[in-house]
Amino acid sequence: MFLSILFWSLLGSFTAAVATETDISCLKSIKASLEDPFGYLNSSWDFSNNTEAYICRFAGVDCWHPDESRILNLRLSDMGLRGRFPLGIQNCTSLTGLNLSNNQLQGPIPLNISKIVPFVTSLDLSSNNFSGEIPSNIANCSYLNFLKLDHNRLTGHIPEKIGWLPKIKSFSVSDNLLSGPVPNFVNVTVLADSYVNNVGLCGGPLEIRCRVHRPRKFDYSFKSGFAIGYVVFGVSVAAVHMSYCVPWFSVGKRNKMITVAAMVMLIIRRRKNKKVDADQLSGGSTVDFLLQTQISSSEKYVTRMNFRDLSTATENFSQQNIIGVGQMGTMYKAALPNGWSIAVKRLFNPQHSDLEEQFTSELNTLGRLRHQNLLTLLGFCIEPKEKLLVYKYISNGSLFDWLHSTDDKKRILEWPLRVKIAVGVARGLAWLHHGCCNFWVAHLNISSKIILLDQNFEPKLSNFGKAMHINPQEINSSRSFSMDIEFLEQCFLKEDVFNFGILLLELITGKNATSLKNSDDGSLDKWISDVSSSSFCMYDAIDKLVIGQGHDGEIFEFFRVAYKCVVGLPEKRPNMLDVYNAARIIGERYYVADNSEISEQAEIKC
Repeated sequence: MFLSILFWSLLGSFTAAVATETDISCLKSIKASLEDPFGYLNSSWDFSNNTEAYICRFAGVDCWHPDESRILNLRLSDMGLRGRFPLGIQNCTSLTGLNLSNNQLQGPIPLNISKIVPFVTSLDLSSNNFSGEIPSNIANCSYLNFLKLDHNRLTGHIPEKIGWLPKIKSFSVSDNLLSGPVPNFVNVTVLADSYVNNVGLCGGPLEIRCRVHRPRKFDYSFKSGFAIGYVVFGVSVAAVHMSYCVPWFSVGKRNKMITVAAMVMLIIRRRKNKKVDADQLSGGSTVDFLLQTQISSSEKYVTRMNFRDLSTATENFSQQNIIGVGQMGTMYKAALPNGWSIAVKRLFNPQHSDLEEQFTSELNTLGRLRHQNLLTLLGFCIEPKEKLLVYKYISNGSLFDWLHSTDDKKRILEWPLRVKIAVGVARGLAWLHHGCCNFWVAHLNISSKIILLDQNFEPKLSNFGKAMHINPQEINSSRSFSMDIEFLEQCFLKEDVFNFGILLLELITGKNATSLKNSDDGSLDKWISDVSSSSFCMYDAIDKLVIGQGHDGEIFEFFRVAYKCVVGLPEKRPNMLDVYNAARIIGERYYVADNSEISEQAEIKC
């Protein structure tokens, strides 16, 4: 105790001369780097005051002494702050406690966290949206007593060295996406509650034992994959340039507009499937290489699970546990030993080329992306004759079942609840198109059947088997692609906008999407235009369960949003960010008190 007091006293005398400047710089940097939607920092952190130790009166700031501007603790919890971990904290050189819990912070925990907060004894980053792996460098924070990282989106393994922290007294990583063995703590007993709701963790106080994995050998050439990608890239270049020579034209029953480039993209996919069949006949080297490479990279984000464990959890894939059958396979409800419910999708024919492609697309998309309106992928399993995907269980099933079942069940979906679903789906799509990462994601299969509803009727987008990733940075780096960003947006992202418009009409009219697409004259936008031109026709088109309940004005506004989404020419449709903002503004009155996300800024960022 004496040595500890002596240490902090020496540290205080050493830093006293520079504490004021660095600590003020620390707070200014934090305020500048974080969004403060509720104004906690903006209203309290006033740097125009020049009185002595004025920063010690700021909200959430504790100083070593009331008359000395040396910050002891930062308590910034429950402020609704948004952004990434504020690196300016490193200028608070005397900081011993940091609490950023219950905010909306995201991104990775800094790899050099021990250099940013070297003397911290309490670090609480819980209940945020931090992602990525727990940095092993955190084990160098040798003064840590309390470390709370629970309720985030952290992935990968827990660094073993965390168990060696000499002063640790409390540790929690529950409700994340972590996997692998838990650390062996030397100086404290950590109970199982500190690890709950991490489907991939094992060992220690947990009932799940860790399996010993045999190393897998991948003897594949990088040049082979590069060559395949280069060929596809070359064909894509040719396809895009063809789009500038040939105008949009109509195909199909719905006169859907498409370009030559889009047609070539479809041909590429079909030829790819034929190539898969040919490779399977000749030994499958190319397909195996691509599949194994993608699966290997996905293991950084999701857990590879054991088939026997999943078979046990589903009671040997009992028919009584079937909760759905889709295009890819059968979905089973399962229960893990810790009591957590999961959903397991078992592919019909794992060797079929189309299903194999959808499997890897789903794994690479949902495995890498986390958002409140995306279905959470927890793990996957691959055996010689089996392929399975493991998801978080969503209790209320699909939107399609609620809209097109009995009137008693459909009646529960009152208009405010339908608005919540529409805004949630729009938010998820806008994030995929404009804010999720350094690439765009086109879902290409939006419908009420792939929208799942949790216990609070928050929608979750699922079924990413046909999704396409588009990296605009790579396109911009090529002169030949310098003018084609708009084309790719119209060709793929605007297809999602169209399908969202159909979904919106389904929520408004209560009619099946198939009947909406196959209108009498085959022109959906003309049908909407005709309906909109007459109040009588519009009232006749709207679901009788929601019309005349005091929401008619808002229903008509959503009808106009849907109309803009389904116009025939893709370039005339709005983008999903504009659609989301329009839906958000209309829906604010219904559940702003229940969902703080609805008041977020128009710009959606990663």
